[in-house]
Amino acid sequence: MTDEHRSGFVTFVGRPNVGKSTLTNALVGEKIAITSEKPQTTRRAIRGIVNRPAGQLVVVDTPGLHRPRTLLGQRLNDLVEDVLGDVDVIAFCAPATEKVGPGDRRIAESLNGYPRARKVAVVTKTDAASREQITERLIEVDSLREDWDAVIPLSALTGEQLGVLSDELLALMPIGPALYDADVVTDETTEDRIAEIIREAALGDAREELPHSIAVVVQDIAEREDSDLTDVFADIVVERDSQKAIIIGRKGQRLRDVGAASRAGIEQLLGRRVYLSLHVRVAKEWQRDPKQLGRLGF
Repeated sequence: MTDEHRSGFVTFVGRPNVGKSTLTNALVGEKIAITSEKPQTTRRAIRGIVNRPAGQLVVVDTPGLHRPRTLLGQRLNDLVEDVLGDVDVIAFCAPATEKVGPGDRRIAESLNGYPRARKVAVVTKTDAASREQITERLIEVDSLREDWDAVIPLSALTGEQLGVLSDELLALMPIGPALYDADVVTDETTEDRIAEIIREAALGDAREELPHSIAVVVQDIAEREDSDLTDVFADIVVERDSQKAIIIGRKGQRLRDVGAASRAGIEQLLGRRVYLSLHVRVAKEWQRDPKQLGRLGF
């Protein structure tokens, strides 16, 4: 470690579905956070570790800030506020493809409550936007606050400007030793990562309110003796019987599709063949029930 080695925490904030999890995965260089076009996909503070010659970034991926309609939604917002109070840098994200709106302005203004953290603005999804859109968005985002340390347009999908962002974030971090070993990419448990892989598959083409009603609990992971097969038993939890029927699908076809997609992701994670047993169960209105939320880890 040199005297100038830097390390610290950064989190990305913004409306749901502005590309925070995709950006986290791109910086880490490995998929640690699930992604979906469905809003509010992220439900926990997921830490990804980025190692560079100049130092180490710990990226904390959080849920998107939104107006909560359930107890779960309120707890997710509370989680984001807790993270914001602890990090060294807050990076506000807005997509190049959408005009800055009231939600963006509200979130940018709320950063006044965290004076200790340095602030960076990131215009995401530039690969999907025209040059005119990117220019317009940069002007809009720049005008949201006067204390941005940097305003950076980038594409997490193509990697364009990703190095610029990591260099800028590291330069804003305090001088200090690495916080995690060099071979660590996340502090997520294997059970949590498997649960998220299954939930990502279950989100798939889920419609209307179903995405918010899906939770996953891994009941057991066990390696078989004298075999390279690992057994994984997990529950997909929904709120109503009608949702259970949707997840299972006609003659069980949708659940089989979810299982096949999940198994492929879990095998890649574990590096072993997997036997996956999925069970769908109903926990009535769990998003609004404190006891059910506690059992599901929220």
